[in-house]
Amino acid sequence: MNTNNQNSFKGTPKQERELKKVIENHKTQPGGLMPVLQEAQAIYGYLPIEVQRMVAEGMNVPLSEVYGVATFYSQFSLTPKGEHRISVCLGTACYVKGADKILAAIEEKLGIKSGECTPDGMFSIESCRCLGACGLAPVMTVDGEVYGKCTPESAVRIIESYRNKED
Repeated sequence: MNTNNQNSFKGTPKQERELKKVIENHKTQPGGLMPVLQEAQAIYGYLPIEVQRMVAEGMNVPLSEVYGVATFYSQFSLTPKGEHRISVCLGTACYVKGADKILAAIEEKLGIKSGECTPDGMFSIESCRCLGACGLAPVMTVDGEVYGKCTPESAVRIIESYRNKED
């Protein structure tokens, strides 16, 4: 994954006020860090280092502790998610039918890797282990909509259709 994310943090004063209120509500609560991080992610969509610093300072805990919790639990994301979230299933049924080639074609088309977001914030890609649609393998989703029996070419066309909707 590219650690030099092309997207810069764009928090608003309103978001910061919301986060400070959340921190104040949980500051003295034992185990309050988890709900603060959950609500912070709900406010910002992810947990960039700037938000982690605000949480650490507000909760009076080391930044390393905030980072440790944020990276330990899979529910948290340190990178922004795109307006359109693409997920490619790499579970056994999908993988043996070429899901890795589908993921590679999407990455090439968008110029990003799994776990990243396009610079314009339109798309993010992730891989997952099973979407529960093995009979349609290989499968991908865009914004939760399932596309089955994909090929690298059809996957790229699907992505292009979302970009065309925006234009």
